Amino acid sequence: MDLFSHSWAALRTAVANLADKDFEQPSGCAGWLVRDLVCHLIIDAQDVLITLVTPADTPPTVDATTYWHVTNKPPTGEDPLAALTVRLAAAYEDPSLLKFHLDDVGSAAGRAAELADPEARVSTQDQVLTIADYLTAYVLEWTLHHLDLTAHLPAAPGPPPEGLAHSRAALEQIADTAFPASFSDKDALLIGTGRRAATGAERAELGALAMELPLALG
Repeated sequence: MDLFSHSWAALRTAVANLADKDFEQPSGCAGWLVRDLVCHLIIDAQDVLITLVTPADTPPTVDATTYWHVTNKPPTGEDPLAALTVRLAAAYEDPSLLKFHLDDVGSAAGRAAELADPEARVSTQDQVLTIADYLTAYVLEWTLHHLDLTAHLPAAPGPPPEGLAHSRAALEQIADTAFPASFSDKDALLIGTGRRAATGAERAELGALAMELPLALG
């Protein structure tokens, strides 16, 4: 629960400190500018709020690891939902409006998470899981999108080290194998999810795991 709050606060702070021109830079999400990614974060925050007030009275069907749908095809930005996000982001026009909306909805999502009972069960995407598992899964979401946000903004602060370490461990659980110890947490996440291509030397270190990558999460 604390790591969710810490990772989410760090991501929102990074957005709040962006200059207007930064919103027109590419993000680490294929086909999306930074403004499109920030719009997606607003939608994510809304999803968190909706899920936290959607109780379930049946046993959990997934946990923080099995919550994720995994494919080997990273998003291209061309599917209808991604295209809708781009149109919504453009409608804001002024980056300050995006910042305001993320701060408004994002702060509410953060407060709701802090007040939630971690043992309570909620329903989302036709699945049931505890709030603790749901928020734990979202640490990976926030960390990956923090990397996406700063992919072409070297002066912007990256995700907290604790979030990176947790997310690497989560991705290794999803992959059911560990990444090479020589990989930094950041590189393991970028390569593991297809956000960066592995070098020849890195592919050699990955061994058989290289054939299973990327792990595209949805």
